[in-house]
Amino acid sequence: MTVSFKRDGIELSRHSARPIRGFSCLLQHRQLILQLVKRDILSRYRGSFGGVLWSFVHPLLMLAIYTVVMGYLIKARWEGTNNSLEYSVVLFSGLILFNFFSECIGRSPALIVSNPNYVRKIVFPLEVLPWVTVLTAMFHTLLSLAAWVVFALLVYHSLHWTLIFLPLLLLPLMLISVGLCWFISATAVFMRDLNHVVTLVVQALMFLSPLFYSVKSAPPVLRKMLMINPLSFAIEQARDIMVHGKMPDFGGLCIYWVVSLVIASLGFAWFQHARDGFADVL
Repeated sequence: MTVSFKRDGIELSRHSARPIRGFSCLLQHRQLILQLVKRDILSRYRGSFGGVLWSFVHPLLMLAIYTVVMGYLIKARWEGTNNSLEYSVVLFSGLILFNFFSECIGRSPALIVSNPNYVRKIVFPLEVLPWVTVLTAMFHTLLSLAAWVVFALLVYHSLHWTLIFLPLLLLPLMLISVGLCWFISATAVFMRDLNHVVTLVVQALMFLSPLFYSVKSAPPVLRKMLMINPLSFAIEQARDIMVHGKMPDFGGLCIYWVVSLVIASLGFAWFQHARDGFADVL
């Protein structure tokens, strides 16, 4: 919603920064968002022989690569695993969440900068662009999950029923991602170097996230630092739910939901505050 007001006889606009607006636009502009998500997905594979099928084949190929490199060449093992195939199942369960987050954050700096035509259209709801990025990334995440399920069934011949709790982790991670997308995409309009910073941060997060190790195996001094990472709790919980069949930490989940809502609200507020200056810069 846009609120108009006058100052010194000049009509100005003030965009609503209420957090509910950031979420209500999903319903209000659902048809537009679905069309943009569909276009975004299809544009990636336009002209390729496999088309969207690559979204499913790619994670399977990545699983095979990790199995060969980490399992057979490096001979890495996770506690409780007996062979490289089981290690790959554990490793990929965390990588699915990391890949989702890194895709969202990695695309954020160019989100507004690469769409100046949308900025110049007064009626276009710019706030939906981060949702498009997040939902596109979630589409690839769901296909990666499907590939993980196939691989886990081949290795363990069964799945844990606790897998049904996974959406409780994915939804707050989506909120954190869209909040950071709002913040980064708006800031990058005024700070073009942010793109390089985000690239380095995403690379650093791969090693600062418990992907190749468990938080419990880290030195006590580093554990608290690792848990500041928004991915650490989600990856640890996803691994317990998907691989070990454990119930989620509901207390931790409540805190994670609150933190995700705060991040999403602050990111949206900054986006709405900064958007009036987009047209002047672009």
